[in-house]
Amino acid sequence: MSGTEHSRVIAWSAELRRAHSRLREALQAARDAVREGADAPTASRELLLYCRGFCAALDQHHRGEDTALFPAIEATHPELAPALRKLEQDHSMIDFLLTALDAAADTGAPPDEIERHLDGVGAIMASHFAYEERQLLQVLETLGLQADPGAVLGRL
Repeated sequence: MSGTEHSRVIAWSAELRRAHSRLREALQAARDAVREGADAPTASRELLLYCRGFCAALDQHHRGEDTALFPAIEATHPELAPALRKLEQDHSMIDFLLTALDAAADTGAPPDEIERHLDGVGAIMASHFAYEERQLLQVLETLGLQADPGAVLGRL
């Protein structure tokens, strides 16, 4: 394996860490928008932008994992299938929570309700990311997936 190939292979673990970090930052930006804009006349419009942006980014991240990353991992590490199924179940649960958050933002729910939705997503997201990193980072250091990291892990 050449140095260039080796760098690309090892990059998947770093790419996952960076994607998770950006998603944590996006969640915090949405939380900040709720707290700072609760009394502002433009709060609902800005809140919709932050919530929709966060929801879309997290959804894109999970779809990329489900369609590209997880199948590549399972093809070379079938013993990880149970962990991958658990991660996919988490994705479904998070999708359900994101749908509820989006609906609450759409209907102009009060900031404290939006914040509760964000807290719920954040709690599951933190647990999910920690488990995913424990299960997959070592494997990702040697994964030979040839794909655009933005397409696989999200473009946020």
